[in-house]
Amino acid sequence: MLALAGLAHAQAIEPMPFASHAQELRFQQLTRQLRCPMCQNETLADSNAPIARDLRNQIFQLMQQGKSDEQIKQYLVARYSDYVLYDPPLQPSTWLLWFGPLLILLGGAAVVVMAIRRRNRGDDTTTEAQTGNGDDW
Repeated sequence: MLALAGLAHAQAIEPMPFASHAQELRFQQLTRQLRCPMCQNETLADSNAPIARDLRNQIFQLMQQGKSDEQIKQYLVARYSDYVLYDPPLQPSTWLLWFGPLLILLGGAAVVVMAIRRRNRGDDTTTEAQTGNGDDW
């Protein structure tokens, strides 16, 4: 069943008439770096959405016109924003995306350290009260 699903997926993405194997590899690498605007987390290379098919054709046409990878990416970013890039650039609008996980991790570590310190302080006061001077008898 998995073999049939893979075969159906392979037939859904139509082959392009590449001039050379190097051009085909460049196309594959470029389409793996770009996100399908319709699909949440699929590359253009993997998506079967109609817009992904159109964008693959557009990328192929831009490659035939002699555009560089960077020019193709700039064209797509101008049209679909930085969302189309799987590796968004580091700029003020993406700082939270880049550093957010680290901030959450550091915040969680700070909470754990504070909880451990409170627990240790609580243990110190209870042991002092329990050991006392023995006059309670």
